[in-house]
Amino acid sequence: MKIKSAEFTMSNSEVAKCPKDRLPEYAFIGRSNVGKSSLINMLVDQKNLAKTSGRPGKTQLINHFLINKNWFLVDLPGYGYARVSKKAKKTFQKFITDYFEKRKQLVLAFVLIDCRHEPQPIDMEFMQYLGESAIPFNIIFTKADKLKPGALERNLASYEQKMLETWEEMPQYFITSSSKYIGRDELLDYVENVNDEVADSIDKLDY
Repeated sequence: MKIKSAEFTMSNSEVAKCPKDRLPEYAFIGRSNVGKSSLINMLVDQKNLAKTSGRPGKTQLINHFLINKNWFLVDLPGYGYARVSKKAKKTFQKFITDYFEKRKQLVLAFVLIDCRHEPQPIDMEFMQYLGESAIPFNIIFTKADKLKPGALERNLASYEQKMLETWEEMPQYFITSSSKYIGRDELLDYVENVNDEVADSIDKLDY
């Protein structure tokens, strides 16, 4: 897939106010400071479409970006370790679950995980929630450039072993690096293929 256009559409904290367009949506979510904004900017090949910050928890709204006029990339708040008040965290966690459980246009969630770390309980719990809620998801391992190939292989094997303790199979995953543009083509081609498969079903949604 070639990205011909990528534009910010809206930010809000209420699912009911999300775009009414009958277009497929792909939600990007992960633990705070996982490199989500950098990944989004890499995918669309723009420096500042998604706002990056050294301060975890910067994204606190549902952000819709219209890609190629035919699908939405949805940037969701990070979970865990964000430096926000308990009240604020409780609020955006609620609209995160509202989005996943009510948004009919959602095709797939991409759960971002920093490949440098061992499996984190908060990531495992969130994927468990998605599985129990029957929400399809893939994993995107970020910051692959920070590890040597051997270490990356060991970390991925460790993650797969941990996942298979509770899952029948390892979800499909992508290995990425925002700074090196690793995984960009594979990820965009995958989205393009899924878009082709779901175009008719999305268009027939009953709102």
